[in-house]
Amino acid sequence: MSTTSSASTTPAAPRSLGVIFLTIFIDLLGFTIIFPLFPAILDHYLQVDENAGILGWILGHIDQFAELAGSKDNYRAVLFGGILGSLYAILQFVFAPIWGSLSDRIGRRNVLLITVSGTTLSYVLWIFSGSFGLFILARLIGGAFAGNLSVATAAVADVTSRENRAKGMGIVGVAFGLGFLFGPALGSVASFFDLSLNRPNLAALGINPFSAAAVLSLGFSVINLVWIWACFKETLPQQPRDPDEVPTRIRHPLRELIAADAGPARRTNWLYFIYILSFSGMEFSLPFLATERFGYAPTDMFKIFVFLGVVLILTQGGIVRRAVPKFGEKPVLIAGLAFVSLAILIVGFANNTGLLYTGLAALGLGSGLTNPAVSALVSLYSPASQQGGMLGIFRALGSLARAIGPLTACFFYWWFGGTVTYLACALLVLIPCVLTFPLPKPSK
Repeated sequence: MSTTSSASTTPAAPRSLGVIFLTIFIDLLGFTIIFPLFPAILDHYLQVDENAGILGWILGHIDQFAELAGSKDNYRAVLFGGILGSLYAILQFVFAPIWGSLSDRIGRRNVLLITVSGTTLSYVLWIFSGSFGLFILARLIGGAFAGNLSVATAAVADVTSRENRAKGMGIVGVAFGLGFLFGPALGSVASFFDLSLNRPNLAALGINPFSAAAVLSLGFSVINLVWIWACFKETLPQQPRDPDEVPTRIRHPLRELIAADAGPARRTNWLYFIYILSFSGMEFSLPFLATERFGYAPTDMFKIFVFLGVVLILTQGGIVRRAVPKFGEKPVLIAGLAFVSLAILIVGFANNTGLLYTGLAALGLGSGLTNPAVSALVSLYSPASQQGGMLGIFRALGSLARAIGPLTACFFYWWFGGTVTYLACALLVLIPCVLTFPLPKPSK
C-alpha cells in the first residue's frame, strides 16, 4: 500500500499539529483510565478466579518469590500491578518500532487507523472480560497496538522544521500530560458505576465491575478513530524515495541500536533508556513512599499525579517553547536531567508534605524539559527517511525501560527502603546527564 493520495508535500503545520495533539490526547485518555483501577481489579479476580488458570499460576509464583524476599503484606497487589504494567510495556517495546517503521512505508494516517482500531478491539474485550484470561487477552491486544505515540511523534517531525522540532515535541508532551491528568480522574469516577450490580443479568456476558470504565475507554477510542479518519491528513511528504532508503520493519530494537553506526542518535537513545529506567522506577514506587511516610490514601495519590500533570503542562506548554530557541535542545536536556536527579533526592528524603511537593514540582519541571528535548534530538540526529524507524526505536526503548524499571525499583524498595531506592534512582539519572555533554549541536 502506498501513502494516501491526500498527502501533501507542504502540510499546514499549525493545523496538522492540532490534529496530532487531539489524536494523542484522546488516545491517552482511554489508555490511562485503567491506572487507578489495578488494585481493585486484582481484588475482583482474586474472588472469582484466584485458583484458576493464568491468575492462579501467576499468584503461585508471586507467593514463592515473596516468601524468599520477605516482602510486606501488600506484595500481591504491588507485584501483580507491576507484572500487568510490564506485560503491556514489553508489547509496546516489540511493536512500537514496527508501527513506526511501517508508517515510513504506508503513511502515518494508515498506521494510526490500524493501531487505534486494535486498541478499540482491546476495550471491547475488556468490557466483557468476566474471566482473568480474557482480561489478559485484552491487555495483550492493547499492548500490541500501542504504537500510536511513535507514529504520532514521527508525524510531528514531518510537519515541523528542524528549528521548531522541539516545539512540536513539546505539543506531544502537553497532550501526554493532559492525558495522564484527566484519564486517571475519569477512571476513578467510572469506578463508582458497577454495571454488574445494576444489571446482574449481564454477568453471564462477562460484564464486570470495571466494564463502565472499559465502556468509557471504548468511547474515547471510537471518537479517536473517527477523528483520525475525518481530520488527520497524511503528513508523510509525498516525494520519490529510493527503496534502499525506506527502512525495513525493526523487529529487534536493541539489536538494531547496537548494530547502528556510533553517533549522536545512538547515544541519545541509550541515555533516554537509562533515564526512563530510573524515572519509571521512581514513579512506580512513589505511592508506596507516600503511603508509608504520609499515610496517603488513593485519593491523596490522585492529588499528587494531578499536581505533576499541571506542572508538566505548564513546563512543556510554556517554558520549553521559549527555552529551546534561546538555549538549544542540548542545554535544555542537561538542565532537565539535573532537575530530575535533584527532585528524586528531595522526594526520597522528604519528611513533610511541603518538602514532598517541592520535590514533585522540581520533578515535573525536570521531566517537562527532558522529554521534548530528548525526542527532538533523536529526530534531529536521524536522516529524514528514517524518522519513523528511529523514533520507533526511541519509544520502544522507553517501553522496555518501563517494563524493567518498576519491578526493579519495587524489589529494591522492599530490600533497602525508600531513601536508598530514591538515592539510587537519583544517581542513575546522572549517567544520562553526563552522556549528554559530548553530544554535538544538532544541524538545522
